[in-house]
Amino acid sequence: MYQKLTRMLAPRIGLYFMVMLAFAGVTALLGHRDAAVAELIVVAVLLVAFAASALRRRREADRFLKEILDSMDQATRDSTLNCPLPLVMFRPDTGEVVWSNDRFLRLAGDQERLFDTKMADLAPSFDSRWLLEGKSECPEEVELGGRRYQVFGDMARSAADGAESLLATTYWLDVTELADTRDIYKATKPVLALLLLDNYEDTIKGQDENVRSAMLSDIVRRLTDWAEQSKGAFLRLERDRFLLLFEEQYLNDYKEDKFSLLDSVREVVNPAGIPATITIGIGVDADTFDELYRFANLSVEMALSRGGDQAVIKNRFTFEFFGGRSKETERRTKVKSRVMASAMGELVADASCVMVMGHKVPDFDAVGAAVGVCAIARMKGVPHYIVRDHVSTPADDLYDRVAKMPQYEGVLLDSQEAMLRADSRSLLVVVDTNRPEQVQSRELLDSCNKVAVVDHHRRAATYIGGADLNFHEPYASSACELVAELIGYLMEPTDLLVGEAEALMAGLMLDTKNFTMRTGGRTFEAAAMLRRAGGDTGEVRKLFQTDLDDAVAKYGIIQNAKMYRRDIAIAVSTRSVGRVTAARAADELLNIAGVGASFVLYPEEERVVISARSLSDTNVQVILEALGGGGNAGAAGAQIPGKTVDQVLAELHTALDSYFGSEDGREKSQT
Repeated sequence: MYQKLTRMLAPRIGLYFMVMLAFAGVTALLGHRDAAVAELIVVAVLLVAFAASALRRRREADRFLKEILDSMDQATRDSTLNCPLPLVMFRPDTGEVVWSNDRFLRLAGDQERLFDTKMADLAPSFDSRWLLEGKSECPEEVELGGRRYQVFGDMARSAADGAESLLATTYWLDVTELADTRDIYKATKPVLALLLLDNYEDTIKGQDENVRSAMLSDIVRRLTDWAEQSKGAFLRLERDRFLLLFEEQYLNDYKEDKFSLLDSVREVVNPAGIPATITIGIGVDADTFDELYRFANLSVEMALSRGGDQAVIKNRFTFEFFGGRSKETERRTKVKSRVMASAMGELVADASCVMVMGHKVPDFDAVGAAVGVCAIARMKGVPHYIVRDHVSTPADDLYDRVAKMPQYEGVLLDSQEAMLRADSRSLLVVVDTNRPEQVQSRELLDSCNKVAVVDHHRRAATYIGGADLNFHEPYASSACELVAELIGYLMEPTDLLVGEAEALMAGLMLDTKNFTMRTGGRTFEAAAMLRRAGGDTGEVRKLFQTDLDDAVAKYGIIQNAKMYRRDIAIAVSTRSVGRVTAARAADELLNIAGVGASFVLYPEEERVVISARSLSDTNVQVILEALGGGGNAGAAGAQIPGKTVDQVLAELHTALDSYFGSEDGREKSQT
């Protein structure tokens, strides 16, 4: 057997020398004797060189094989040579094949030998790094000869001539039929989609019956055409709600198409100029149809909480978002605010104490909303506390002003002290965020049995679940606006302290940019109520004053801004400038003609911070969600750890290209 192996490894290229000798003979017959002699000399030299090289390689192979075989006992040797599975030995560091059995030779195309062949030439998709990492099974299936294999193996070390070398032995198990069956199973798994005309009432309000019928008929036709792409079952559940059941193999087509149905439905416009919009909620990867339907319902709820006019896919682990670029319109009703106010009043009255906290590094909106919740608790006679950790925040001036009020003596606590005071009946109110990883104290959130959430940001894939009250309105301008509405139903404006009214007003002014952005009728109603409570806009304006150094830093950022695409301004600072300065620079960039959205990047400790603002239809939240951020359509932010500013800038460019490329294909402008 040993001699057979060595003969198998001997290179056979004698045919090439025979061809060269034939050429020399032809040259001699043509009368070019000198040239023929020269060719014979060259062939002789090559033959000698090849013989020496072959001898050296044969000796090396003989020594290596002898070492392998000598290290095995007779039973191990026989089991290796007669292995029922295709087997190949190779050097993992170089990929050079050392030996294989007959079964693997047949897989490789009935080659007589594989010596001096690279594994990359035999199976380009095979990667041996898993062997070097100490694993015994290849993480991916390998395709060879039109078949699919699961590869198992191990690695041994051998020493020869004082040098240590590695030898990998791999066994190839044919799993083609199993893999094909698995692929068919995955491709035919059911997917359930719920389609909701989210502004149906707004589009048909005040329209004639023939206009309503024509619009609905046009929308249904577009839905039917879109559903036919998946060859699924399309049903109409209600006048504005539809169900589509299809196979998972068609889902990727819808994803690649970026759910063009969203744009198609938006083309249907009523005589008043209001376009129709649709929300798509999709459930995938469920064990039962009941769970699949529940996933689809959760997707619809998530999409509506983010403003509607988008598609959301829910699996058993997370959400995936598509669309959501259209400008949000106010769809709130006072009925919901009244119901939420009643529920909030009951929760506060039943609590032993009320703890209020916002997001990390709170701003005026978070602190103002927290003060408003404390006003409700004070009116109910319930002890109340605001979480304030000893770190610098943009709202430090407002914190200090609140702390000076006699009614708020001892109200500001750090998160550790709040944990000690909380009990089983404590109510935790989270304001200005709905993401558990963004709250000031995750430990306090996890320890409280009763939680209420008041927020205006669009819901992200991670959100605070199981809250006793969730007053979430993405159409509101600020959390202070929502808290002011609750106050309007629970207490008289005269019961509100002047300092509390001004704190709420500061949050309103911050998020609306002095009532110039994201304002609705309810925003001004809330501001009017706070004004009646004694809030002085002049006093509030003082909170927004900045010192000369910050002003210089802000305009230095603006000076470095460059245009990307048609109306995107991106400013990069190589040093930390602070969140307030960056946010103000982003706001100031929007005052420049031709700028529809702005992004400011700067390093902060071990991360890069982005502050984004938008005046146009550009949804900066969707853009920054690709980088792990969030916020609202007009104001968003992100914190990216472990990367440089240049790396984050490249990722931002990619996110912008993806956003605009799928929206309208606008060309880049020169930066």
